[in-house]
Amino acid sequence: MNAKHRAGKIITIVMMAILFSVFALDIMTVLLCNQYERRYPVTQETFAGYPAGADRGSAEASDGQAAGQGNKIHFLNTDNSDCILLESGGRFAMVDSGWGSNNPRKSARREGYEQRVIDYLKKVAAGLDGKVTLDFILCTHYHYDHAGGFSGILRDPDITVKTCYLRSLQTTNQHEYEIESWDIDSIHREVVAAAEERGFPIEEHPPAEPFAFGDMTLRFLNLDSYENPKYKGENDNSVLTLITCGGTKALLAADASNLHGMESRLAPEIGRVDLLKLCHHGYAMSNSMRLLRALRPKVGIVTNGLGQIYPNVKWNLTMVSHTSVFSTVKENGVIATLSPNGGITLTGNLHER
Repeated sequence: MNAKHRAGKIITIVMMAILFSVFALDIMTVLLCNQYERRYPVTQETFAGYPAGADRGSAEASDGQAAGQGNKIHFLNTDNSDCILLESGGRFAMVDSGWGSNNPRKSARREGYEQRVIDYLKKVAAGLDGKVTLDFILCTHYHYDHAGGFSGILRDPDITVKTCYLRSLQTTNQHEYEIESWDIDSIHREVVAAAEERGFPIEEHPPAEPFAFGDMTLRFLNLDSYENPKYKGENDNSVLTLITCGGTKALLAADASNLHGMESRLAPEIGRVDLLKLCHHGYAMSNSMRLLRALRPKVGIVTNGLGQIYPNVKWNLTMVSHTSVFSTVKENGVIATLSPNGGITLTGNLHER
């Protein structure tokens, strides 16, 4: 065997060893993920006590307002997209909207998800009169899987929004394809137009200071993204929401990533949390070791299928932060109920299958 053949054989053996190691590590992380899931059993959501599900028998129910069911974060199943409903003290607010049906990228269109969201709002957040009032909506950024459903939701006559947090869109730090192919400018205009048609107040500058929402305290992060010369792309403009409720903390991380250092920059400011809505659907370059070492979340919610979490992210969640991860797709939506002592209870199957 000449030197060339020996070198080829060695390279083949090394490559096979690397592939086997990657496969073995992936199997190990999957097994650990399954083990961690057992810490938080996901039980069936019954919607008992919600206006569309039962007679609430309260004074608040009699005047057509939604009754409070505690402090909850509803992670809706809108495929690989974000749509999150906050609930506290009988008040409701919405972070992102999931897909709409008119994506400028025709190959990436999803039909019917905005109606799924509307139906869910009327089941959970409406009073006996069928009317929904949201304290606010927040569009974290203008990618269609986060903003696409807003126009249909805002135009529903049974839904009222007190404040629309819709940042002005600046194209100075966007990728060219986001402007030309993804048409984020038209997505932004459409959401703003829908809010204006209904006469809903629009705030282009969400509050930088913490504010009360029922029993929760909310704080918006990364509001200075347009001023950061290192940031590039609309994901880097994502507004994050930090929730404090008694002794429990949760972070809704939108499409944050560490591609340009965003996670590393924000991690010290955020500190430990009990629950993390995974950054950027669990894709590569997100949920970095540095972020997860700082946050150490007990529970992670991914707005995607478990199989779509990238191997490096899966490794970080299992080996670095030892996080129990749950999928909105697998569980058909997840409600996280926050208790004052830091406990978290999970229920699933939020939508008709």
